[in-house]
Amino acid sequence: MQSSRLLRCCYKGVTKKLRTLIICEKADAASRLAEALTESKPRVSKKRNLTYFEVEVEDGLAVICPAQGHLYAVDSKDRFSRRTYPVWDFSWRPKYEVERGYNYQKGWLEAIGELAINCDRYINSCDYDIEGSLIGYMILKYACGGVEAKAGRMRFSTLTKAELRQAYENVSSQLDYQLAYAGMCRHEVDWIYGINLSRAMTESARRYSKNYATLSTGRVQGPTLRFIVEREVEVSTHVPIPYWIIESKVNVKGEQVEAQYSKGKIQVKSEAERVVEQVKGNTGIVDDVQERTFNVQPPAPFDLTSIQTEAYRHLHLTPSQTLKILERLYLEALISYPRTSSQKLPPTIGYREILGGLAEKSEYKELAAELLSKTQLKPVEGKKTDPAHPAIYPTGQTSKRTLEGREAQILDMVSRRFMATFASPAVKISIKATVKIDSHTFNIQGSRLKDPGWIRYYTPYVKSTEKPIPQIIKGDEATFIWVAANQHFTNPPPRYNPSSLLKTMEEAGIGTKSTRAEIIDILYRRGYVSGEAMKPTILAERVINVLTRHCPKVVDVSFTRDLEAKMAMIEAGL
Repeated sequence: MQSSRLLRCCYKGVTKKLRTLIICEKADAASRLAEALTESKPRVSKKRNLTYFEVEVEDGLAVICPAQGHLYAVDSKDRFSRRTYPVWDFSWRPKYEVERGYNYQKGWLEAIGELAINCDRYINSCDYDIEGSLIGYMILKYACGGVEAKAGRMRFSTLTKAELRQAYENVSSQLDYQLAYAGMCRHEVDWIYGINLSRAMTESARRYSKNYATLSTGRVQGPTLRFIVEREVEVSTHVPIPYWIIESKVNVKGEQVEAQYSKGKIQVKSEAERVVEQVKGNTGIVDDVQERTFNVQPPAPFDLTSIQTEAYRHLHLTPSQTLKILERLYLEALISYPRTSSQKLPPTIGYREILGGLAEKSEYKELAAELLSKTQLKPVEGKKTDPAHPAIYPTGQTSKRTLEGREAQILDMVSRRFMATFASPAVKISIKATVKIDSHTFNIQGSRLKDPGWIRYYTPYVKSTEKPIPQIIKGDEATFIWVAANQHFTNPPPRYNPSSLLKTMEEAGIGTKSTRAEIIDILYRRGYVSGEAMKPTILAERVINVLTRHCPKVVDVSFTRDLEAKMAMIEAGL
């Protein structure tokens, strides 16, 4: 790492003012960087419909351009044949040449190229992840005339003024090539598998039906769809098996409480009915009472998957909807970078500064003040790590606009989860009383919250389950005032929903934290699944059957997982 002050060029003792081109990933990020690097108002300019910023910095002039995502994409060298396959020869081209609807990007690329001509140095300031590294690398390599070899890299996890300034002052001397190469490899591998198999399926269907409809698959999409189809087979072939549960209420010390039969499920109806006859209306004796005090630790900080799961459970947001909201909050410098797999909160993020910011908000004032009164702040952390970014956390800053609806709820969830990680464990007491009646045993179970601890901080996203029961002691009588043998049937495994499918993909090691939500959306767009409880269509079942028969690798989880591992090695520079 080196300071930007060391990048000055000196001629005969006179310091030359440098002109620096900085590539950002989105317009909001470019605007925030421009505001961070100057105490005055940045100059806003326009060239070929590209809005960019110019700011005077200590060592010269910084020209800050937004990329607005990927400006280059993989395409076949034979661009005029869209139906042939297999295709092995590919190249990277401007996205407007590859996909429809991106013609406006032509002017942007030309403008960036023109701005790069008179610059002395170049910096990739896109999001610090695989995609951001690739976006900046491609622009510097192709649009800026091959200047990537002398470009530097900014690294940051929030778009706060302080962190952006620090990132600019500590620009690395070269790009993070390993991340860019890993990104290139991922796009190229996905393109080779996706384009060939998707074209084969689409053309086969067109020739058979005389109608055109886009069918697609890929090394991640294939196994993911297979999960859903195989689960549907389990659901449709499930044979319900009956069993009986003894449910009862007893009167103990003048109060009615539930009592559970110790054997749980009973497979034979006559046995269940015999228990009811022997117990109903009779009185048992409390044989034993056990009371246990235990701690419930605070939850780990959010990584992307865990907040997507939590948002689905509480707010009924799909993973992609949650990610879009998180990205907007990140671009407003309200939270840290969301595309992370980390559950760690390093001290370098500034615990007290963040809590101080939260304390200025009325809804967190009291809770944050309690945490700030501690002599030491140490968060609970999970096992998952990410070499690029910490867990998701609030910056403590206030939005320039009024947040409403789901945006406000997601930010609230992030803020409360962050505070909860610093809180004390919740303390619960569980009580279990054993009732003996003839040869049968029933259990009365209760619980109460002795100290809410972290639960106060994370409410309303956690519920304290308490089950009060009277003060029971050994020898008390328990009269069975109601007993019944209720029939139940075994259930098939539940169909996947977007949240459970996301977790399954992560556990299987397929896709990335950035792409999994989009893969799930694609399954809906292609007409492969329907409903919140994801039911595969006939089309999905036939696609999986055909791929399993003719191209089993592309629906094989182990194949995709191995490819992910190899790309991770590229990312690590191994």
